[in-house]
Amino acid sequence: MTTSDDGRCPWAGGSETMIRYHDTEWGFPVGDDRTLFEKICLEGFQSGLSWSTILNKRNAFREVFFDFEPARVAAMGERDVERLLGDARIVRHRGKIESTIRNAGRVADLIDEFGSVADYLWRFEPQPRNHALPWDEIRLLTTSPESVALSKDLKRRGWSFVGPTTMYAFMQSMGLVNDHADTCPTRARVVEARSAFGRIGR
Repeated sequence: MTTSDDGRCPWAGGSETMIRYHDTEWGFPVGDDRTLFEKICLEGFQSGLSWSTILNKRNAFREVFFDFEPARVAAMGERDVERLLGDARIVRHRGKIESTIRNAGRVADLIDEFGSVADYLWRFEPQPRNHALPWDEIRLLTTSPESVALSKDLKRRGWSFVGPTTMYAFMQSMGLVNDHADTCPTRARVVEARSAFGRIGR
């Protein structure tokens, strides 16, 4: 697969929703705990599916999981699980639903130890590359030493559906790495956003 005619990363094609997500969200650095938790959950739900499927269901996921407020999600019980298994608007996978609830219960531990979810997750930020990569190379990247380390540490802390590939996709989307292709016009805006994010601090 090569880059699109406008230079965008090829995966962004196919729908206005995907293009908008690519142009305004993917790769831009995030320091908000709720958003970071949401993305970990949605990346877990994506396992075995396409991101477009999850993106099209994102509003429904936000509705049924209380906008991914960790404390409210952690308080969900078996009755909620059964209700969600009957909701066709989301991915009806018992293991992923139960994992989201369990993981929410572990968010407070990260905050107690590190001050915030962001402070914990950004500890795994790799050194930025000194040059952009072509899409044919980026598309082969499915894990990194940092995503392996993050996955291992989260699993040690009792999190699930956080494998190395899932965590690398999370790092790409939340701006811990900038994997926009060398021809992609969004790449430069992400570079600027990451620079400003670093100055603001976490």
